Amino acid sequence: MLPCPIANENDSVSRPRILSTHTLFEAPRARLAEHFDVDYWDGPNRPPRAEVLRRIADKDALIALLTEKVDDELLAAAPGLRIVANVAVGYDNIDVPACTRRKVAVTNTPGVLDETTADQAWTLLLAVARRLIEGDTLARSGQWRSWNFDQLCGTDVWGKTLGIIGFGRIGQAVARRARGFNMRVVYHNRKRVTPEIEKELNAEYFSLDQVLAQADFLSLHVPLTPETRGLIGPAQLAKMKRSAFLVNTSRGPVVQEAALAEALAAGTIAGAGLDVYEHEPLIHDGLRRPNVVLAPHLGSATVETRTKMAMMAVENVIALFDGRRPPNILNPEVLGGARS
Repeated sequence: MLPCPIANENDSVSRPRILSTHTLFEAPRARLAEHFDVDYWDGPNRPPRAEVLRRIADKDALIALLTEKVDDELLAAAPGLRIVANVAVGYDNIDVPACTRRKVAVTNTPGVLDETTADQAWTLLLAVARRLIEGDTLARSGQWRSWNFDQLCGTDVWGKTLGIIGFGRIGQAVARRARGFNMRVVYHNRKRVTPEIEKELNAEYFSLDQVLAQADFLSLHVPLTPETRGLIGPAQLAKMKRSAFLVNTSRGPVVQEAALAEALAAGTIAGAGLDVYEHEPLIHDGLRRPNVVLAPHLGSATVETRTKMAMMAVENVIALFDGRRPPNILNPEVLGGARS
């Protein structure tokens, strides 16, 4: 059964207690304050596991980031927990079946970060193609002496072939931007999209191997699942053009970093732009190369988008404690007879 409707800040009855593993931004904090007593983690780094387990013990809800692992251990430490609201689209940090067994609702924040993450993919693509980080480093070094004809020559993006692996909302947003660069778009997805979408985005469907072989730029947009973990390894990299670039803004473990480092060192591919890492925040030393652009997981990192994500998580929590179905619930079976 769902909890009783929430009390507002003027009610004498006790209000639901929430642990938020980040201070969030002003707007979502104000919204939470209307309905809940909130315990915010405000340390400079992510909260230690032991601290999360201690603080969650008496809480009714958890607003979590991808760094917080929600498993049987945490659930056992929080017998009164009713909902975990993940401030992310992905939820590979959450054991959803374990939550379902304990009647804990799980929600995520789909849709609001699609365009921002697509922007980040293109930021990496353009930066690695035009050697922007190398140029920035040279310009700041004090060692730049003059313009030269062959200085830091990169690769054209205009008119090339963009390969996209994973053609959901973000993959399609990336494809939409390719029209401005007159690119051919080839894609692979677990399920082929409709002819209408293909026509709108001028996208052609191929097998994974065919996309690997054709792409001048390969952009990854798959969720992390048992099927996609390690999806790009030695065999897949060997099928790519030696002039091709790999861009990953999906999940780090989708790419086998040791294999990528070896491919870059051998010249199997020309370069990479990475926002996520296999053992984040650790980065394979072989990726610290001039032809690799490295970003510290900034895919959705704009104030506007992160605020929208936090607000969506907050509204999911409010809905549950107001006796309504959370808009983005991943395990609706825990709600029983919840009203819509």
